[in-house]
Amino acid sequence: MAQHARPGRPRHTSASTASADASPAGTAREQILDAAAALFAEHGFAATTTRMIAERVGVRQASLYYHFAGKDELLIELLTTSVRPSLEAVRGIESLVPDTASAAAALYLLASVDVETLGRTPHNIGTLYLLPEVQQERYDSFRTERQELQEIYGRLGFRAARAEVRAAIAEPRLGELLIQVAEVVIQIRRTRSPDAADADAVASSCLRLCGCSEAAIDEARSDARSLLVGA
Repeated sequence: MAQHARPGRPRHTSASTASADASPAGTAREQILDAAAALFAEHGFAATTTRMIAERVGVRQASLYYHFAGKDELLIELLTTSVRPSLEAVRGIESLVPDTASAAAALYLLASVDVETLGRTPHNIGTLYLLPEVQQERYDSFRTERQELQEIYGRLGFRAARAEVRAAIAEPRLGELLIQVAEVVIQIRRTRSPDAADADAVASSCLRLCGCSEAAIDEARSDARSLLVGA
């Protein structure tokens, strides 16, 4: 398959460009990401330019290109922050769930972590999931990670589910439903900041979708803490 040219201008690596940022590189990079997230949320992705982002941060446009190839790369990194922390947390947990009860605890923990992850992404960047641009090939890395997370939701949910739920809903579809329950926090953030009660409500709702009883949900809530320590 032919390689696509990276969007934006080539990065400049000269000392003069690198020194244009008054802040350390890590701080400048974070400031650029935060400014991009704010502008994408305020004006939309298509209407935001790299010049606008650079002006928001207070750096030269050339300095922005030292850190990022263009606004597509900025959006990819921002979107990844809404998925990767949850994915990294649950990869080690999944191997610790030998039975149905443990799977319920792991699903509760995954949903809780996911709510926390989505709750702290800059400027509620999850609202941009449905942008047409995100379906382009250059965003494959983000979509692949989100798909992996969705599949883990499906595996844990299917193992935790009651027999009648497993008979009615295939594992891939259950994963689609469960990740959407967790992502309701994106809508919550439009009006207020999510809190611990929201994380519990979302995680408990995931288990109810799997047919778990209230007693099983209480047990999963308690066991999730020990799973987190074990991971």
